[in-house]
Amino acid sequence: MSDVKIKNVMIKNVFTIGPEEKIALARLKMLRYGVGALPVVKEDNTLVGMLTLRDISLPGMNIGNLHVKDLMTKNNLITGTESTKLVEIIDMMSKTGIQRIPIVDADGKLIGLMTQSVLIR
Repeated sequence: MSDVKIKNVMIKNVFTIGPEEKIALARLKMLRYGVGALPVVKEDNTLVGMLTLRDISLPGMNIGNLHVKDLMTKNNLITGTESTKLVEIIDMMSKTGIQRIPIVDADGKLIGLMTQSVLIR
């Protein structure tokens, strides 16, 4: 298990959203696809943030007209690369409590996603 690379187990077809999209669309996508978070990417697929269902729920007001960029986490994003070992991802998740870690290439473009549910499988 210590030599298992993320590229062999990560989710490759990731549902994403753009930073300029409305929160209402993000919520709809999460509900429709049964996901708890969406990586936020620019048009060239560069990762710029993460938006979780919790981010949307916490403000507790009518946020449907806000944009994704208004509520997404954008600072200190924790990411992995294709060559990141599975044990490193497990360590990141247990130290930070983060359940979803975007996987990016050398240019910061999203190529996959590691989740706790993938690890359990």
